[in-house]
Amino acid sequence: MKLRVVDSITELGPMDTGCVAVSGSHGGLSSARYAIAARPVLSVFNDAGVGKDRAGLAGLASLQAEGLAGCTVAHDSARIGDARSTLADGIISHANEAATALGVRPGQHCHEAVDALIQNNSRRPE
Repeated sequence: MKLRVVDSITELGPMDTGCVAVSGSHGGLSSARYAIAARPVLSVFNDAGVGKDRAGLAGLASLQAEGLAGCTVAHDSARIGDARSTLADGIISHANEAATALGVRPGQHCHEAVDALIQNNSRRPE
């Protein structure tokens, strides 16, 4: 399973289907549209402080509706727009049901969640 670390989720394309995508993007609806088009196994976003009407993580429900896993890291744990910070410093703040089914949990370090997912997937026979 490939890991893609992209500052903007808009950098994903069809060749990224099945990857784990760690981004610096907010978890809003517009970001979810790009993730849905690319279809990563897991998409990681920044919750951007959650925001009015929970707009900073509204995309997680859209991903769930498409059967895709998505989660956010807390805005005060990683720099927004900096995917390397998301991966290295981020603490999971929210996860949709599909992400939870993959073992992603709020309070977990992003790099631990991503590492576990990739390691567990690499142990499965093709």
